[in-house]
Amino acid sequence: MASRPATPRIRPLPRTAWTDEVRTLLERVPGGLDAPFNIFTTFAHHSALMRRWLPFGTALLSGELPGRDREILILRTAWNCRAAYEWGHHVTIGRAAGLTDEEIARVPRGPAAAGWSAFDAALLRAADELHADAVLSEASWTALAARYQERQLIEVPMVVGQYHMVAFLVNSLGVEPDPGSPPLPVS
Repeated sequence: MASRPATPRIRPLPRTAWTDEVRTLLERVPGGLDAPFNIFTTFAHHSALMRRWLPFGTALLSGELPGRDREILILRTAWNCRAAYEWGHHVTIGRAAGLTDEEIARVPRGPAAAGWSAFDAALLRAADELHADAVLSEASWTALAARYQERQLIEVPMVVGQYHMVAFLVNSLGVEPDPGSPPLPVS
């Protein structure tokens, strides 16, 4: 696995360089204009792309999947991609969605770890399959389809794909974790 940059390759856009468009975009993100997250101020260097990406990411965060299930998929994807930035933010979001600290700590051990329900293990396995093979196995599809409606089934690969893309961005640009973000586990 390639090493991650030790320092940002692209630093967050300083306030003195914010255009009106950047201010408008940052008003809508977590932290807002007062304390926007590093991912947003780094992405602000390409405001046209950011403007189009924000609605997509927001739609997935408020989509059809139950929040807890979505966060299992995101945390496993962050772990698979070793995306420390996303891991840190989604630990907090995952807790708010109902994941326990013990469950979050178990995510890196994967779907075979003791303690997961059969459905939680299926979610983790789905994230692993999409990461490794870009497709859900028939067994994973069947397990998810037993509980999810079509719109939710569509969102599963979209969520995992979205967070792969985010991992590519934060890992390649060297986006630094925001203050107070939990670190990616070492194991």
